[in-house]
Amino acid sequence: MKNILLTLALAACAMGAAAQQDNIQTFTFDNPYTVEKIKAPKGKKVKNVVLMIGDGMSLMHIQAAWTCNRGHLWLENAQATGLSETPATDRLVTDSGSGGTSLATGYKTVYHAVGVDPQGKPLTTLIDLAKQAGKDAGVAVTCRLWDATPGDFLGHNIDRDFEEDIVGCYPESNVDFVFGGGFRKFIQRKDGRNIFNELEAKGYHISRTIDEMMSYDNARQWCVPFEVDTPLPDERGDMLARASVRGMDLMSKNKKGFFMMIEGSQLDDYGHFNDLPMLMKETLDFDHTIGEVFKWAARDGETLVVITADHETGGLTVHGGDLATGTVKGNFSSKDHTGTMVPVYAFGPGSENFTGFYSNTEIFWKIKRLMNM
Repeated sequence: MKNILLTLALAACAMGAAAQQDNIQTFTFDNPYTVEKIKAPKGKKVKNVVLMIGDGMSLMHIQAAWTCNRGHLWLENAQATGLSETPATDRLVTDSGSGGTSLATGYKTVYHAVGVDPQGKPLTTLIDLAKQAGKDAGVAVTCRLWDATPGDFLGHNIDRDFEEDIVGCYPESNVDFVFGGGFRKFIQRKDGRNIFNELEAKGYHISRTIDEMMSYDNARQWCVPFEVDTPLPDERGDMLARASVRGMDLMSKNKKGFFMMIEGSQLDDYGHFNDLPMLMKETLDFDHTIGEVFKWAARDGETLVVITADHETGGLTVHGGDLATGTVKGNFSSKDHTGTMVPVYAFGPGSENFTGFYSNTEIFWKIKRLMNM
């Protein structure tokens, strides 16, 4: 009987291994880009902070993207590396609502909550603190602006699924520069409100195209050119990098400085879809944006850049590949979020504060302290 059970167990393991092999995907990146060494600023003053969030991004995403780009990423210029744990108050595995709220406010909260504590009470965000300190504040994302991460920084709701309600909070946010998709729920609403009109009444300019955003010479604007998310990476090109740098250029006119949150939003989507090629394209697009932000920060000399994730999505594992051809082989263990820790990277003055292992809430408190807010 023992021999029979052992045989069955070995057969099951073999079948499982074969199934794993069957699920391995291969992607080759045909357009590698050159990565340069960026000289980090020597000063210690932190005037501006840019928080960059790769939604669902883990070390495996970075390893896979590094392989695709022949062993180089702009992210390599980071001066400090840490690890962050991400659980919600009521679940070990968090979501972008709870995880993003911890980054935005410094407090843990329940799964699906957006900018509120576990009882639904609104929390003060880094956007709020920047404005209270007389600084500018901005957001640039590749998702619809009713999604959880922008909602964490700009709105308040106990459940991220109340998307119209979250967008309905936005006229009360004192943020300056906003770029993203999702104009549908600004104007096509069940309650009949026109959020663009309300924002204009608050003194904002509404840019409905990228060109308009680039030509309007004032940070006080919302640029929402797309009905839902921004286009796919092959279609949008360097859109996120351009929008991010434009926001930084405009907000840097404020002599007191600025805070900006930039999200590579659609990494999460393709982790959920278990789509390795699209996930790699999104991750590499995010890295390209990181490079442009690093270069801007190096020229400025007083800008700290922090890069992290709100959680991991998809349980990606790298199984092989070829650096010479930019080919990576990967497999997914889940179509949902996982509980793995996420990396934290920092570049610029104050970067040494982001080494070690800590709660995602600590990222908020470190930024708050360094900006004297």
